[in-house]
Amino acid sequence: MGHIIGKDIYRQLGKKVDNTTIRMPWSEPLHDLLKSLYSPAQADLIVRMPYRPSNLSRIAKITGIDQKKLQPILEEMCFKGLVCDMWEKDEYLYMISPFVIGFFEFTMMRTGGNLDSKKWAELFQSYMFGDRSFIDANFGDGQQVSIMRALPHEETIRDVDHVEILDYEKASALIEQQELFAVGLCSCRHEKMHLGKQGCDVTLETCTSMGDAAQFLIRNKFAREIPRSEMLDILARSKDMGFTLSTDNVKQNAGFICHCCGCCCNLMQGIKYSGYPGMLVSSSFIAKCDLESCSGCGLCASACPIDAITMVDKTDSAPNSSVKKRKYAEINQKLCLGCGVCALKCKTGTLKMDKREQKVIHPEDSFERVILQSLERGTLQNLIFDNPNSRSESFMRAVLGGFLKLSSVKRGLMSETLRSRFLNTLRGKN
Repeated sequence: MGHIIGKDIYRQLGKKVDNTTIRMPWSEPLHDLLKSLYSPAQADLIVRMPYRPSNLSRIAKITGIDQKKLQPILEEMCFKGLVCDMWEKDEYLYMISPFVIGFFEFTMMRTGGNLDSKKWAELFQSYMFGDRSFIDANFGDGQQVSIMRALPHEETIRDVDHVEILDYEKASALIEQQELFAVGLCSCRHEKMHLGKQGCDVTLETCTSMGDAAQFLIRNKFAREIPRSEMLDILARSKDMGFTLSTDNVKQNAGFICHCCGCCCNLMQGIKYSGYPGMLVSSSFIAKCDLESCSGCGLCASACPIDAITMVDKTDSAPNSSVKKRKYAEINQKLCLGCGVCALKCKTGTLKMDKREQKVIHPEDSFERVILQSLERGTLQNLIFDNPNSRSESFMRAVLGGFLKLSSVKRGLMSETLRSRFLNTLRGKN
């Protein structure tokens, strides 16, 4: 332990997690948060671990820790949500948990034992919303690739022949494609409960997952396995309660469905707090209101979780020259998530979801999302040269990082013209 005590291990840990897919600028609240979650030995291990998912033997080689000693440490950290374990090709791969989706969610999903959940809730909230530094670091430059995307409530989409709803846009289809399901505590609602800010009347156990993600959560006791029927019951309840559905920002193998409300969801609160709509990527649909038939009841505005709808006065001139004033719903198209919650509440059917004219970037899979996310946030070089203890890789990270910071390079690689070629090249090297 002496070598750990002799250095500012939490400052080094902060630098390490800041260089993952989610930026985490340094601050005193971050120091307090990391110190509460990681022991000095755990912090030291994270600092020495590779950035990419790696098997036990590779981590042992890079960190210099014997495999027999390393394995129980990694398993304990998986149980705390500080490391993720993924079963692939007959072995576990271990990866540093990013902030989201990662050690925020897993920490606030933990149950049982002597947990300091209230303190953690306060520390997370202080770091995320104490000032704008965390949100600005991840979305302040117009970043488009977030970890999650909104799902439209299918029945709110306007029934016209030319609109096709793809399977990855349907919650029902995502559930149909999977066999294993789980439910655990909603980290955001759990956090707000401890802060005395939970404004919705719903059980905390609302975070649903599927497939490999469900397997990870069940294995590490963050969630319990449920049958498909219970998964569908939770989906129906969210429709009845007017919750926004959100999922992995991928087209293939989405691992979870969140059931979000404006009073608790940190992403939605972040949109309202910062004005950055990209924190939760919109669906391929957008709310449209027929102004002539809008009754002006305001139910849609009350339902919108990010306050993207306002009721505006409209003056109608009658044929006999009398003037009649009434209200109608005006939708902020820059903010609209395309979730359809507003349309669920519209009793006249005036408000429906239409196909967006502007194409929304939804990555094909987790590999593509992570690469694009890292490219936007300036951390892609760490995934390519991921050994933090190699001097030669450190040099290459610096060179590549400087090159990728050039705005012209980043714009080119994020463009539709070059994106697929760039991603296929990286996929081939993975």
